[in-house]
Amino acid sequence: MQTVISSASRTVTIGPDEPFCIIGERINPTGRSKFSEQLRAGDLSRIEVDVTQQLAGGAMVLDVNMGVPLTDEAELLCSAVKMVQGLTDLPLVIDSSVVEALEAALEVYQGKPLVNSVTGEQERLDGILPLVRRYGAAVIALPNEEDEIPDDPRKRLEITRKIIDTAVGRYDIPLADIVIDPLAMPIGADTTLVNKTLETIWLIREEFGVNMTLGAGNVSFGMPNRPVLGATFLPMAMHCGLTSAIMDARNPVMVEAVKAADLLLGNDAWGANWIAAHRAKLRAAEAATP
Repeated sequence: MQTVISSASRTVTIGPDEPFCIIGERINPTGRSKFSEQLRAGDLSRIEVDVTQQLAGGAMVLDVNMGVPLTDEAELLCSAVKMVQGLTDLPLVIDSSVVEALEAALEVYQGKPLVNSVTGEQERLDGILPLVRRYGAAVIALPNEEDEIPDDPRKRLEITRKIIDTAVGRYDIPLADIVIDPLAMPIGADTTLVNKTLETIWLIREEFGVNMTLGAGNVSFGMPNRPVLGATFLPMAMHCGLTSAIMDARNPVMVEAVKAADLLLGNDAWGANWIAAHRAKLRAAEAATP
């Protein structure tokens, strides 16, 4: 199954037979106090730096989140979306928990975005899915309800089923436009959690065949040497059926692990992308040599 999103001039296809989709996470004020202060002051200049760095790192899609307390998030998100679309032709993920902000950003977006996100609570489904349908977007859905993240992968599968039944049956959203987030949790809190996420990915792939994404950094949160943990986890998840991740596209350890897994899993025909990336790295090293 393929999920197709686009900007005004570029299309990206997410799917099990496609190269893994790297969604750059950086345009987000969470954990970035200085960036948050700049945004409160109406200064969006840092966004240009974030876009440039993520493009250089290999991002294929960019997540845009403007969740800053004590601001007009709808206005800020609209401004950020328009700014990013003026800087790059990559498709965007419009990321907000505020329905009014999502609607405002969808109004100004040029193309078909991915909305991040909806959960299994009926109120959230009824608030966000009509917007997804009206604007012809795709949507990320998380299988949790009422602020509870189920521990059991089969409970997550059950909530996934509810979300898909509602989106497809009630709101006529194509199955291909539903991307499930199987809920990656910090391994530092419980070393069994990654196995539960991997089992969830496998179960969802087997029953629905939909595309999946997750916040890759969640797995290593609170642990040392986080890039190595992320670079190990992502190929494991890809083997189980993960087709994209919201991740730090500036981190070469994680990006190279994804590219290597693409090659080894058969999603890089003749190794063309792997070889091209290697040659580009050699050229950059030569150019940097005095």
